[in-house]
Amino acid sequence: MLLAKVIGTVVSTKKEKSMTGLKFLLLKQVDLDGNESGGHVVAADAVGAGIDEMVLYATGSSARQTVMTDNRPCDAVVMAIVDNWEVNGEIRYKKGVND
Repeated sequence: MLLAKVIGTVVSTKKEKSMTGLKFLLLKQVDLDGNESGGHVVAADAVGAGIDEMVLYATGSSARQTVMTDNRPCDAVVMAIVDNWEVNGEIRYKKGVND
């Protein structure tokens, strides 16, 4: 699983039939302090995440193991909205405080 911030949405009116009904989010990877780093990824949303939320996402075969993405040609999926994270006993991110 990887940490990322939802920075946008992706709309596609023409797509593989099995992908119909999925919402796509544009994610930017973040570091342990919540600063944007790394690359961008488009991920199917399995949890109802929104813009500016911190999320956990999975890629590869793990992305096809949620109820929403089962048996779909999906390579990335948002599977959790992050409430907080801590590193070495120090809270680095807390939803509502760091937003």
